[in-house]
Amino acid sequence: MADFLAHLRDPVLYAIPVFLLFVAVEIVAVHVLGHDDDVVGYSAADTRTSMFMGTVALGVNALFRLVMLVVFAALFELAPVKFDPRDWWTWALMLLGQELVFYAYHRASHRVRLLWAGHQVHHSSEHYNFSTALRQKWTPYFQLPFWSVLAMCGIPPWMILTGLSIDLVYQFFVHTEKVRKLPRWFEYVFNTPSHHRVHHGSDAEYLDANYGGILIVWDRLFRSFVPEGKRPTYGLTTNIGTHNLLKVGFHEYGQSSATFVVRKVGGTGRGTWSARRAGHPATSLPTSRASPAAAAASSARRLITNSGPVRSRVTPSLVSRWYAASIAARPLPSGNGWKKQTSRYARATRAGNGAVPWASVRCASNSAMVVGP
Repeated sequence: MADFLAHLRDPVLYAIPVFLLFVAVEIVAVHVLGHDDDVVGYSAADTRTSMFMGTVALGVNALFRLVMLVVFAALFELAPVKFDPRDWWTWALMLLGQELVFYAYHRASHRVRLLWAGHQVHHSSEHYNFSTALRQKWTPYFQLPFWSVLAMCGIPPWMILTGLSIDLVYQFFVHTEKVRKLPRWFEYVFNTPSHHRVHHGSDAEYLDANYGGILIVWDRLFRSFVPEGKRPTYGLTTNIGTHNLLKVGFHEYGQSSATFVVRKVGGTGRGTWSARRAGHPATSLPTSRASPAAAAASSARRLITNSGPVRSRVTPSLVSRWYAASIAARPLPSGNGWKKQTSRYARATRAGNGAVPWASVRCASNSAMVVGP
């Protein structure tokens, strides 16, 4: 029993004094020794919110670690191969697998609305500093199916939990604007403050990029890497404008229960359910930071089919968006088929009472339909 309880100890707890020390040092560096115009810095309300969110998250995660340990132990017993933690390469394998699983989970948390509803907590601050790293969600439940893969592959359960903590501790130190660029070889392999600033940017060119925890190689491999160019604008595409802890933690769940989106990914014309920073014209409904120009742009939709141009002005409703989602991932028929699809879609939209007009509906040869609210 003592060994079991020992496995529940979270190394992050031992790192908390270091976290607080670095927050204090950064505050002095930014606000006392001299303010850099390109650094957002700290605000008392924002830092307080991040601290409280992180404190509650520690308690929630401590309880959930018990659940994960029990589940991982059961799956570990079913694993066809079991790795010995006394072998150094078991640790190397665990850390590499942990990084790949984290990449998959983190990417899904930006692409799947239900997962984003929890993860948006970490992105809700308009500041980017060490205290932002402490702003963590209170709903870690969706981690379980992702990290269960490591247990089924024969990684000891307590090592999986240790890997999670190592990843979290490392990521604390990339949440700063005071570190510009690190050596080129380091920037190529590891996640750095520069790479992670991009990840926290709500600018159009920075959305859905740089998911890595410790390593950035998975982003390079899976083509989600974006280098830092202009200074990022931090926060959500439409900021929530509150420091209320419950609203910060749960507001997106209410929004996500009624809205889903389909967006064009990587210029391929493929449809995908997405949740990233709801409000950006390329991502979803205007719920969470867009300028008036971006908000206006989000009302312009494009319907791309297989034939010549046609123009239409319809008012989309939630029903019509669901209908559009159901056909967005496949090309429309050739010949006269596109007219039938367009007619069906127009009927669906006329049935709604939405107030946002659709822009011109344009048809282009051999293209899939792209739909966005």
